Amino acid sequence: MYSHKRNSSKPSISRRQMLKNSAALSAALLTGTSVPGHVLASGKRPSGKAVRNGRIKQVLVSWVYMYFGENWSLDQLCQAAVDLGVEGIELVGPDEWPTMKRYGLICGMSTNGMPDPPYEKGLNNPRYSGEVIEQTKKRIEECAEAGVKNVITFTGFEHRDLNNPALGVIDPDEGAENTVKGLKELALHAEKHNVTVCLEHLNSRVEGDDFRGHPCYQGDDIDYCADIIRKVGSSHIKLLFDIYHVQIMNGDIISRIREYGTDLIGHIHTAGVPGRIELDDSQELFYPPIMEALLEIGYEGYVGQEFIPTRNPMEGLREAVALCDV
Repeated sequence: MYSHKRNSSKPSISRRQMLKNSAALSAALLTGTSVPGHVLASGKRPSGKAVRNGRIKQVLVSWVYMYFGENWSLDQLCQAAVDLGVEGIELVGPDEWPTMKRYGLICGMSTNGMPDPPYEKGLNNPRYSGEVIEQTKKRIEECAEAGVKNVITFTGFEHRDLNNPALGVIDPDEGAENTVKGLKELALHAEKHNVTVCLEHLNSRVEGDDFRGHPCYQGDDIDYCADIIRKVGSSHIKLLFDIYHVQIMNGDIISRIREYGTDLIGHIHTAGVPGRIELDDSQELFYPPIMEALLEIGYEGYVGQEFIPTRNPMEGLREAVALCDV
């Protein structure tokens, strides 16, 4: 369990040293060379897989590795998941599930069936909510048949009409009310099929890059999204707690994890801040205590690695998965 108290009977390892050890271990595993003595002394042992403890159930988020870095195919992504020892892949739909099944992998989170970008049209807007609800219900049924447990959904953008911004924006209170109404309808379907719908919070601060920020997204405050989940009041409607987006918009990651608990949190995404890059020593977040906080609240859901690779993606993934494997 995570604790603020340091055990004085054990030697402490600095954040920088831990990350260096992880990087050295990853390089050794990739190249087949021997592992440096200081890495072995820290307790990290080469095993061929980045997952050793398995208390945090990790998956790979598909889009960042299929569209960035080396542009992996689905088969390459599946093989990477197997080599790392993670449980599966997420943000894929029914067309991808048979391939994943051949590799013995699960789908940690399904897409909701809406066309890209799926976060623009959401439940906050009556102009689009009917389509979102229809497509999500269909995906819930497909997930239930295939044994997939989670489906993503979004509040949507604040514009009343995406094609005509001059029509103005939806008031946040109205948007929340509409989202609650839509989620309550989805909850009945999700409960019937034993599938969980997860509402994702996104940051609106980062501009000029659709992959790192989403200006005009209405659910850009994590507390706003958490209040929506509370008002729905269903165990099958939860929060997709994206650590990258939460850090940019709100911060106070561990306190919020403890505050929301498993009653609200249904899924987790990771990425380095700033830049949505690797979980390395260039960013402001240190992930092991965050993972410990998840274990502290009894979280048993999936943690999806969703950083955008800026170097060898397998190297970055090995480091990230090892850091989160507390």
